[in-house]
Amino acid sequence: MASRRNNSSLPVGYVEDKSKGAMLRFQDSLPRLPVPTLEETATRYLKSLKPLLSSAELEASIKAVKEFIAPDGPGRKLQEKLLARREDSKHKNWLYEWWNDAAYLSYRDPVVPYVSYFYSHRDDRRRRDPATRAAAITTATLEFKKQVDTGSLEPEYMKKLPICMDSYKWMFNASRVPAKPADYPVKFDPAQNKHILVIRKNQFFKVEHEVAGKQLNTSELEQAFRRVYELASTQRAPAIGALTSENRDVWTDARAVLLSADSINAKSLEAIESASFVVCLDDAAPVTLEERAHAYWHGDGQNRWFDKPLQFIVNDNGTSGFMGEHSMMDGTPTHRLNDFVNDVIFNSKLDFSDPTVRSSLPEPQAVKFVVTKELQAEIDRAVQDFTAVIGQHELAVQAYQGYGKGLIKKFRCSPDAYVQMIIQLAYYKMYGKNRPTYESAATRRFQQGRTETCRSVSEASVAWCNAVADPTADDKTRIALFRKAIDSHLEYITAASDGKGVDRHLFGLKRLLEPGQSVPALYQDPAYAYSSSWYLSTSQLSSEFFNGYGWSQVIDGGFGIAYMINENSINFNIVSKGLGSNKMSFYLNEAAGEMRDLLLPTLEAPNAKL
Repeated sequence: MASRRNNSSLPVGYVEDKSKGAMLRFQDSLPRLPVPTLEETATRYLKSLKPLLSSAELEASIKAVKEFIAPDGPGRKLQEKLLARREDSKHKNWLYEWWNDAAYLSYRDPVVPYVSYFYSHRDDRRRRDPATRAAAITTATLEFKKQVDTGSLEPEYMKKLPICMDSYKWMFNASRVPAKPADYPVKFDPAQNKHILVIRKNQFFKVEHEVAGKQLNTSELEQAFRRVYELASTQRAPAIGALTSENRDVWTDARAVLLSADSINAKSLEAIESASFVVCLDDAAPVTLEERAHAYWHGDGQNRWFDKPLQFIVNDNGTSGFMGEHSMMDGTPTHRLNDFVNDVIFNSKLDFSDPTVRSSLPEPQAVKFVVTKELQAEIDRAVQDFTAVIGQHELAVQAYQGYGKGLIKKFRCSPDAYVQMIIQLAYYKMYGKNRPTYESAATRRFQQGRTETCRSVSEASVAWCNAVADPTADDKTRIALFRKAIDSHLEYITAASDGKGVDRHLFGLKRLLEPGQSVPALYQDPAYAYSSSWYLSTSQLSSEFFNGYGWSQVIDGGFGIAYMINENSINFNIVSKGLGSNKMSFYLNEAAGEMRDLLLPTLEAPNAKL
């Protein structure tokens, strides 16, 4: 997670504009996302292809790249256009609108399970009662919201540099809206919409979180949640929320049916979309890490509104978690939110004890929909489609307790790079080869920065995996190759975080092709599509307050592996479409143990060169 600090000395080029408030005071002086040179990208791209292709395939790729970057090659004009776009004052970030559209808003598959992500919270032993737990989470979230709305939240920093806080505006009182050919985000005035949405047994309730100019305290919120449990106790309502689990085109059409059914439905829809955030009170009681992961990743597909960016889930046994919609905001802001919420709860940094409950508080207001026969048919289809999609997925959680970042740092390794090598070795063990791997690299030190791809497979990582499998290789050789693999990974992820990765640059250049213009050979080369087919899609967010975090694979033939590196443990969440997630979990465990055994002897000789 990005660090936070009170600013004392500004780096060169950064200027504080205090009129924008603490949170956004550096925004205008953040650098713009760079455009790498064609030569930089060509060199890095070909280097990333070497461990993935045969010599014949590589020769074809080299030829295509040379043609692309030649003085009269198609890449030159595209590069000129991209540089002009970067300098255009209309764009704070040359990539931002393109990426939001291509990766999220134009993406037509269901947001759950393919886009959304989850965090599973550590148990709160003092708040086993779900209403009590929900009230504490809401109180803490409202405190964070206050800082976002007023702009008083301290910015985050990476390597002592302030980073972009622009996406925080999409955190509260916002929603994604289905549309053709692309969805769009909506943002409501927080001053005019001071309510949360509570969902129980598919029924929606509007709970005001501020009454007569005063925020509800924890006791008042708890009373409101208890009342929702009572009001929703009789039976389940038609699962309107299931519509948000559909293919985006299908949901767009279903939304039109919803709105045409009765005028009250439009008002109810606005009450949902304008809510500060969502609290889902599930009638489930997950216990195992796998059960919890399923509960927060997708639940039953009905007691949700998947288009909202923030959904806290509280179960009947008091366990809790979070689900995030990804389109306008990456995981780091919501990770910070969830870390804050749990920190102030577990460490009693807010007063949750005020017993005062005002007698004048309004009842939770039912948000009702008129459900016609036609609309019910849409709901039934959504429930059926959700069940079919989720049924294709296999999820496994590996809560590795052998060691964590404490020991990894003693090995003088970057914990993230180290765990990436665990993943590479595990995949090699399972398949006997390495395939294209994505790791998310944050580019938030640039204006409106989001992510870039770190291509984790390198010549060095493949050589190391081969050496581990080679019974004739000695440990000294394996350790030396491991160090080279770590260094190679660090070089790439550093470049990617600096806006010098290959994938976004090549994407941007391709985006500038005009209709009817011939597609350069580079993009027709099978290696281009293959090398960006993420057989392993990986990312790290770590918190001592979470016992799980995850999301889906991105291609049918691949795995989604989310991981958390805590002081004494490593958590892996492994998802695939029936490729053997449990088997991959076994190999991750085996790889982690072998790497520890390989490196432990190096600690016994502290003066030796590791």
